[in-house]
Order: sequence, then structure tokens, then C-alpha cells
Amino acid sequence: MGFSRRNFLGSAAAVTGLLAAPMIVRADEHARPKVVVVGGGAGGATAARYIARDSAGAVDVTLIEPTRAYYTCFFSNLYLGGFRTYESLGHSYGTLASSYGINVVHDWATGVDRDAKTVALAGGGSVPYDRLVLSPGIDFIEDSVPGWSQAAQNAMPHAYKAGSQTQLLRAQLEAMPEGGTYCMVAPPNPYRCPPGPYERVSMAAHYLKANNPTAKILIVDPKPSFSKQGLFEDGWARHYPGMIERIGPDFGGDNVSVNPEEMTVDIDGVVENVDVCNVIPAQRAGSIAFAAGITEDNWAPVSAYDMSSRMDENIHVLGDSAAQGAMPKSGFSANSQAKVAANAILAALTDSRAFPARFANTCWSLIATDDGVKVGATYEASDEGIVSTGSFISEVGETDELRAETYRESIDWYDAIATDMFS
Repeated sequence: MGFSRRNFLGSAAAVTGLLAAPMIVRADEHARPKVVVVGGGAGGATAARYIARDSAGAVDVTLIEPTRAYYTCFFSNLYLGGFRTYESLGHSYGTLASSYGINVVHDWATGVDRDAKTVALAGGGSVPYDRLVLSPGIDFIEDSVPGWSQAAQNAMPHAYKAGSQTQLLRAQLEAMPEGGTYCMVAPPNPYRCPPGPYERVSMAAHYLKANNPTAKILIVDPKPSFSKQGLFEDGWARHYPGMIERIGPDFGGDNVSVNPEEMTVDIDGVVENVDVCNVIPAQRAGSIAFAAGITEDNWAPVSAYDMSSRMDENIHVLGDSAAQGAMPKSGFSANSQAKVAANAILAALTDSRAFPARFANTCWSLIATDDGVKVGATYEASDEGIVSTGSFISEVGETDELRAETYRESIDWYDAIATDMFS
């Protein structure tokens, strides 16, 4: 059976618990509790929608997001491979405002005053909150790849925040000379979407096989292994023989620098001339988490029971920025965590019922036409963090029919999560 929108929404409800209609406890209707959500992606948009919808107007919800359209990082690789249009990745916030009464503010959140419980805006002024949800995604660690900085991202794009960077990388692939080299500098752990870089290689190979078949792909990787490695390497051998080379740490993949002006990559002292260089740097929590003073090292530690910050119980951190335990940093994870946080916030602000925290995640990857694979797990909360209660992964040697069904399942999931976030 395919992964239908109904199946997704039904399973999500089973995992996270149905959010009960709240009982309003504040007598003054003009003093509704205020929830501010920073970041309009898979975590933030979901949290804002669920809190607004299930509070039935009892909670005032403000969503702060600088962009007017959200382009999903998940499935952006399929645009690079020619399986999706760029427009299909974009979603607006109109329904969140018109149907759920969410106050959508298109601005940058620049600071958090935890004592005054306010969020400062780049455009001036501030927004008060009773509970704050931070879901800002990732930022990059400067100098993690020597020679690369965000100032060089137009020459050597990261394309790990979807939007114009995704379009730029696609344009660079299209402009590669015949027989040219596309190099990807992979990130160290932990980072957003563990299979993402390797699906990207697959999609670049799919495009090049059809349009530039003598081109080469070079992966420079600081990690000894990566997510779904056996599945990807089997797929590359079957679909793109001789096109893809990976250099891991045993051969210098952890000692790399780049020169954007010369378009060169230095791998343990050996300089390679490349035509396209996709640098995916080391990552950290979004800057607003640091501004709020709730980070430890590069991430924001949270309680697994409600995604609240371990440094401030009135702030909840979702998705990529959270240090929460065993869940990977993915769109599905952020969406699942948002529902747990929304339930906990509503219970705290309106005396509605709080359900035990349950989480789920699946990461799909496309290797070639109708050759889809997946990995996933279910999770629960513990004092130490989110822990896995069961997992699954595709296997090498699956039938063509099963792989095609897995791909169709991923398409159904995309439609379902987009609806869950924005409709």
C-alpha cells in the first residue's frame, strides 16, 4: 500500500497523540496566552498550525519567518536530478494566516530577552510571549572547510538551505563542460539530513548521465561511513558505473581546503581542478538559539518529554537546532517533534490534556528513476533524551517493484507533510 496523506496524518496522530480541545482558564479574553514561533519550516510551521488550530482561538500565535515562501530542503535534490520542478518545492503562509488566525510576521528574529519574555525583530520592536518555540534550522560553522566562507557561496554553493542556492547549483551542473568534474565536500557529523549529501550525488549523477555522460563526480568526505552507505554504493555501481569516486578520511578526506577563485580542492596536499564545487560545511543550531543563550557547544539541549530547553522551560526548540538524543535532523523529525511540543504547550497554557511523547521519522532517498530507498525509526522520551524503540531500512537486492513503491511512498509523504504544515 502506498504512503497516502490519510495514512501519514493518521499515523502521526497515533504517534504523537490527538491534541485535545483545550479548556480556557483565563477569564479576560483579551489576555490570551501568547505563543511566538521563530522559523517557518517543518518544525515551526507545524507547531504554529497545531497550536492555533487546537486551541480554538484560546492562544494567540505569532509566526516569525523572514521569507514569504518556504522552499523545502527535503526533496530539493530531486529538483537537481530533474524529478521535480523548483516551483513544486515552494509553499506560502497564506492559509496559516487566513484559516488559523496566525499572525505571520515576515522579519528576522535577532534576539530573545528571556527575563522580559520578548523576541526582538530586525525591523524594530519586539514581540512578547508566554511560550517561545525556536525552529530556525541550521547555520554553518565558518572556517570548517578552510578557504570557504559564506561569502564564497555563489562560487561554491552549499545548497543546504533550499531556495536560490538550490537553483544556483542546478545552473552550475547544467553549465559544466563536457567531461568536467563535480566535487562535493561532505559535512562532518552531526548535520541536517544524514542521507542528503549522498542522494544529492545520486541526483547529480542522474542528470549528468543523461546530459554529460563523460563527467566525473568526486566526493570528499571526512566521515568513515555514512547513512545508507551500502544502498547508495550498490545503486551507484548499478546506475552510474565509473562516474563516482569517494575519498574518505583514510585517503585524506578529512584534510581538505578549497580555493573558490581558482576552483581547486586540496585533498591532503593533492590539488584537484574542478568545474563545480558543492561545499557542505559543518553545521550548528540557528543563530537565534545562540542569541537566546540556550546552546551548549553547537546545539540547543532539550527535554525529550516536551522539547523544552534544558536552560529555560518556557522555550521549546525543534528540529535541526535541537540536541534531543537519537533522532536524525530531518523534516519528518521536526514535524514529529512539533506535535509533541504543541501538545505540551497547550497543556501548560490551557489545562488541556498532555499525552506521552512519541516520535517517528523516515528518510527517503532516490538513487535513480523509480529506485527509492528508506530508513526510519520510532522513538520515545527518556530522561537521557529521545531513544529509538524500533527501526527499519531498505535492503540491497530488493525488487524493482518494491523500489518503485518506496519512491511513490515518498511522494505521498511529501504531499502529506506539506498539507500538515501549511493547509
